[in-house]
Amino acid sequence: MSEKYLIFGATGSIGSNLAEQLKSSGHDIHLVARNEEMVSTIANKLGCSFTVADVLEDNFIEKVKADVSEVKGIAYCVGSIDLKPLRMVKEEDFNKCMKLNLYSAVEIIKGYQESLKKNKGSIVLFSTVAAQRGFTNHAIIASAKAAIEGLTVSLAAEFAPNIRVNCIAPSLTNSKIAEPMLKNKVLAEGIAKAHPLKRLGEGKDSASMAKFLISEESSWITGQIIAVDGGRSKLS
Repeated sequence: MSEKYLIFGATGSIGSNLAEQLKSSGHDIHLVARNEEMVSTIANKLGCSFTVADVLEDNFIEKVKADVSEVKGIAYCVGSIDLKPLRMVKEEDFNKCMKLNLYSAVEIIKGYQESLKKNKGSIVLFSTVAAQRGFTNHAIIASAKAAIEGLTVSLAAEFAPNIRVNCIAPSLTNSKIAEPMLKNKVLAEGIAKAHPLKRLGEGKDSASMAKFLISEESSWITGQIIAVDGGRSKLS
């Protein structure tokens, strides 16, 4: 059995684009998502295997490992957009966001650490431009994604030279989780203009970087937080 590239959040804009890009390059992939109808449709289209699992559920990793034992790379393309002023934030908001973005990623990495080590594998995680730039009402998600950035550099040091770990920090991307914000056309246009490149991100933008980082093309890159944000983090 060949080693697979494991994509969590495979029905999202970035995850689904990454699946297409890896598959078109001849890589063996396995998709993981919670929506069975959507993930099965994508898997059937690409001719690959999949697991239906919700990373918020206890022991979800055992379900995935029952289907895939050997991996060459893991892309954790799972995220959320939790926007609230601090006065409205509850501890449970932080707990759910940290579980989704950080704790479950840690469980996945622990579950596949030995396989990744044996196969000289690669891990790609996802942060956000808001972890480094200050945006109103972003306390929950920015805190969770900043933790992902800390995890990235820590694990890159701990796992070297056997496993590479990198992180992509996108700005707002056209996706299902961004729909509540982007359905307001005036707001969407304003956010797009806030980027030096004057547009919102597309799933393929971050997916292309993820494909590079997860594959042997980036064999001398580890411990990096790479912005795919239309220049927003540095130029605006």
